[in-house]
Amino acid sequence: IIDTIDFLCGQGLSLVHPYMRTAEGRHIVQVEGFLWQASPYIQGVPLDRPAYALDRWRGTAMADVLVNLRRVSRDMPENHSAPPFSILNYIDVLMKQIRIREPGLFERLTPVTGFLQKRLAQVHDLLPVAFCHGDYHPLNMIWSDSAIRGVIDWEFSGMKPEIYDAATLMGCIGMEIPDALAGPLVMAFIHGLKAAQAFSETSWEVLVDMIVAIRFAWLSEWLRNRDAEMIELETVYMHLLMDHAEDLARAWHW
Repeated sequence: IIDTIDFLCGQGLSLVHPYMRTAEGRHIVQVEGFLWQASPYIQGVPLDRPAYALDRWRGTAMADVLVNLRRVSRDMPENHSAPPFSILNYIDVLMKQIRIREPGLFERLTPVTGFLQKRLAQVHDLLPVAFCHGDYHPLNMIWSDSAIRGVIDWEFSGMKPEIYDAATLMGCIGMEIPDALAGPLVMAFIHGLKAAQAFSETSWEVLVDMIVAIRFAWLSEWLRNRDAEMIELETVYMHLLMDHAEDLARAWHW
């Protein structure tokens, strides 16, 4: 992760702030038996939740970051990233665990996995891949009153289907305000990405499906924390996305 951030910064991605080096050039130091690394402090302002989801300028700014990330990461050395991540394989493993531990939840999720098998699974392995942030959403950005000042938390970065970051972002916005999936921020975000020709048509066609698939990663987090309220909310949200997939596609002008 340290090397990846250094590379991205060196390629001109100004919103990435590398970890600091010691006088000897090391990123990690051991003090009293613990390993430490430090990143520079970037001053920001709190994100106005959930009203931020109606700010068109934020959608444009977040699209610009992804376009620039795609540009600067094209020549990234292979040893800076793990092999491509398969969200479908992740879901398969998770569902086997849910079937044993939460059979009631398994039954409720079966229509969702069937939806993904019918649509996303048919093209997933053929989708173009690209280097992705991996957890791209507004809370992993440092904001000023009118711009993004930094992008943080690169722990899940790596090679993924090129539409992955866009799907993560839009899924998180819709989780806070479902109507915002066709609101000013999201529409400006899509417009910015399409204007830059950031993704293939095949990737755009499975955007809704990818959003649904990525929500399983969030569900896994709620299950680990035994957060019954969020497990229920996530399950309802998955069904909402699935049931309105065609409506969303129309709203996004496919």
